[in-house]
Amino acid sequence: MHSDLAALIQSIGYLGVWAIIFAESGLLIGFFLPGDSLLFTAGFLGSQHLLNLWILTVGAALSAVLGDNVGYATGHRFGRRLFHREDSRFFHRKHLIKAQRFYDRHGGKAIILARFMPLVRTFAPITAGIGKMRYSTFMTYNLVGGILWTVGLTLLGFFLGHAIPDIEHYLLPILAILVILSAAPSLIHLWRDRIRDEQGKR
Repeated sequence: MHSDLAALIQSIGYLGVWAIIFAESGLLIGFFLPGDSLLFTAGFLGSQHLLNLWILTVGAALSAVLGDNVGYATGHRFGRRLFHREDSRFFHRKHLIKAQRFYDRHGGKAIILARFMPLVRTFAPITAGIGKMRYSTFMTYNLVGGILWTVGLTLLGFFLGHAIPDIEHYLLPILAILVILSAAPSLIHLWRDRIRDEQGKR
């Protein structure tokens, strides 16, 4: 699996990586794309001098921010009509509803937290647009989240690629751990909020 992903990245190049990040960040069809593992593996390939780290990272960050802008515009323009859209191969209302609840609970910081949560990160900017968040506020959270996510995961792959000999043999378990760790802060945050809400009801 990991070798297939590395081979895919080398075949699609920078534009392909950026396109996937763009789609996962705000297009309704992008929720199934492997953003976390893609960025990490691309960073690893950068450590092997197969990709230029700076070109890769800057392009990925811009793609993530622009993708979220498209998601925000989609939510702002089409709003509640999306909740009545029929399910299809590339769209499921349950993901949108999940992101809406996440956004309602956490407001603007949901845009940052969602970056590290598969599925939710695709729909969070859409729900921000539906919720009529001020664009300047959205853009601030969008920039912070997009840069933290893309730069953080890409540099992690790059530095581990240098630090661990023959890391290509361990990419699969590392990617599995990465997915868990990247979602952990957001999940812990949600858990603490839930505990506080339960204590407040007592």
